[in-house]
Amino acid sequence: MEFVELTKKEYHDFWENHPLKTFLSALEIGKLREKANWKTYYVGVKDKKKIIAGTMMFGRKSHFGRYEFYSPRGYLLDFNDEDLVEFFTKNLKKYLQKKKAYIFRVDPYLIYKQRDIDGNVVEGGIDNSKVVSHLETLGFKKVPIKDMEQVGWMFSLDLEGKDEEQILKEMKPNTRNTIRKTEKFGITIKELEYEELPRFQSIMEETGKRKEFAVRKLDYFQTMYKLFHDKGEVKYYVTELDLKKYQANLKKEKKEKEEKLQSLSDAKYNEGQKKNLNQEIASLEKRITEANEIRKRASKDVITLSGSMFMLIKPEVIYLSSGNYEEYMNYNSQYLIQWELIKYGIKNGFKKHNFYGIPANINEHPKDYGIYEFKRGFNGYVEELIGEFELPISWHYNLFKIIHKIKR
Repeated sequence: MEFVELTKKEYHDFWENHPLKTFLSALEIGKLREKANWKTYYVGVKDKKKIIAGTMMFGRKSHFGRYEFYSPRGYLLDFNDEDLVEFFTKNLKKYLQKKKAYIFRVDPYLIYKQRDIDGNVVEGGIDNSKVVSHLETLGFKKVPIKDMEQVGWMFSLDLEGKDEEQILKEMKPNTRNTIRKTEKFGITIKELEYEELPRFQSIMEETGKRKEFAVRKLDYFQTMYKLFHDKGEVKYYVTELDLKKYQANLKKEKKEKEEKLQSLSDAKYNEGQKKNLNQEIASLEKRITEANEIRKRASKDVITLSGSMFMLIKPEVIYLSSGNYEEYMNYNSQYLIQWELIKYGIKNGFKKHNFYGIPANINEHPKDYGIYEFKRGFNGYVEELIGEFELPISWHYNLFKIIHKIKR
């Protein structure tokens, strides 16, 4: 085996066919990082001229002329081959010492323990505890969940070998009914062009302010568009509702229910049906009134409800970012957009729809449990990754840890 620097093309060709590939380890992310003053490096291991391990990593000057290095979703190799992992790590450390590094961070795209839809560990399922233990014997230190840069827990739905009917049937009844309602409302989905991205940014800012989380600048979404859109690997969507058409549909439905109500006799066995129809008519009247009020406030007929950003790099569709205008959340348009992208994934040969981040240790009902419940309604399973690790490269590691602790 030989530790080597890889060319950009060598790394890309290796990444393209690797089972642990994801958008964060794609070449384009290097260009994104370079805008934030990181420098990109490609290294790997060759055996008889064949690449058997590789990683893309970024280096940036920190304190006292020392550098921090980070490999998003690295390494790309067989983690069960302990000799290979050890060879790569030891040689990488020597390489980074020459680059004046003090730390190397990595967060492999590798499942820790297989879990079911409820977040419970699957007996006899995937278990990479040995991988974690081996990394620790090589000097890696586990980073606490709260300090990790990337998502550590996700929720996913397998698409391979399934059709739309089967997936719809396996959803929770409430989710399936909500999707049908959004279709009935006449909500539409619009893919945004580059010049329309401020619309998405506006939704994200409103959501971030309401939920108290930091939102990326418009420049990030624009850069991601430039890097991935031409290959169809990133898509931004907004959901819209034509209030005028929506009201017309409601009035039509209300009239049909009123006619049905009038056609029922006063027989006792019709009392239950009459009660339900009266409730439905009252609900429709309320929605008609609400739509009128929104039209007056907005001074327009077509309103934007929500926005979503998806990464589409096979084998998975990733639901990366989203936001909703609070005023229009009762339209539940995010259910429709998930369903449309699930159908897109089936049609275009994706193996998985990844709803992405959920709170850690979900079976303990942590804060923001509602995020998980929304995603859970589509069916699927919880994925826990092995997490982020730090490898100290020089004695400066402990010094900088003390400095960072004081700053916090």
